Amino acid sequence: MKHTLLFFALLLFSHITFGQQKEEAEKLVNEGITSYDNGNYQEALAKYDKALDLDKDNLLAMSEKAMTLAVLKRYDEAIAYCKKSIELYPGENGLKLVYVTYGNAYDNLKQTEKALEIYDEGMKQFPNYYQLPFNKGIAYSGLKKYDEAILCFQKSATLSPNHPGSHNALARLLLLKEKRIPSILAYSRFFVLEQEGTRAKENLIGIQRLMKGDVEKTGKNSITINISSDMLADTVQNGKVKENSFTTTDLILAMDAAMDYDKKNKKKTAVQLFQRKFETICSSMKEVKKDNFGFYWEYYAPYFIEMKDKNLTETFSYIVFASSEDPDVVKWLKNHSVEIVTFYAWSKNYRWR
Repeated sequence: MKHTLLFFALLLFSHITFGQQKEEAEKLVNEGITSYDNGNYQEALAKYDKALDLDKDNLLAMSEKAMTLAVLKRYDEAIAYCKKSIELYPGENGLKLVYVTYGNAYDNLKQTEKALEIYDEGMKQFPNYYQLPFNKGIAYSGLKKYDEAILCFQKSATLSPNHPGSHNALARLLLLKEKRIPSILAYSRFFVLEQEGTRAKENLIGIQRLMKGDVEKTGKNSITINISSDMLADTVQNGKVKENSFTTTDLILAMDAAMDYDKKNKKKTAVQLFQRKFETICSSMKEVKKDNFGFYWEYYAPYFIEMKDKNLTETFSYIVFASSEDPDVVKWLKNHSVEIVTFYAWSKNYRWR
């Protein structure tokens, strides 16, 4: 009887000790994440190692350690931890991030085809995790397979409409592919989510360039509107409208952009000129949407059409220019907090299709 009681006492003690170790390991992992977020990667690694000493197969500790090793360009070690995590915890939700790190490590080792296989494997298990198609798109971009990359970014944007990186990537690739209106729409969604920082400054230059509509002043009283043959060829295919064709809206934008040089607009600010042209885009899309189809018509267009219908384009235009540091823009944003709150309340409650 005494031996039995001793056995159960030792078992209980062992269970309590293990629970305490697991709790301490989780605390160390959280401390490591804080260190990582602060850019102290070696300190983070030390925390994860201590956590793994206490709980050797802790999934979160292995996942975070793998990501930190990848940041430190210790890709082979990161891959080893990813493989171990996948072997030990098949199907676990915590593997979502592991597959991202796993694929990224191979991509950084210039083994992009292997990385693509890993992203695909992860997407089969976690089809609703936006980071997997997003990082797959990054890998395709590195290979200059831009059409494939665009499809990946469309997927990640659909899965997570509030992920600025997806809209940023789409906007830039669409600009590269000379898809003016789709690029403007992607840039515009990006600005709703991210108004400050380097990307915002760069993207403001990009969207302003697009909004010019290939219009240039060629003389004191003359303006030239350049219409690319590619844009006109984008109209029909086998007698039918092509997918994601914005020819009508593109032409209307070009004509409206020419009005920037009209005397009546001479004293207008950059924000006011942008707002006028953006509203023109929205009005055109609303008018011709029923005759068109494709991702950009079904995903972006309804959002911006509704924005205009609710008279929110002025607030939106100032949000777009927030990174410009223009004193008038800064002043407007400061003095119109109610309008900004209203805008973001609408945007937050918008139901993406």
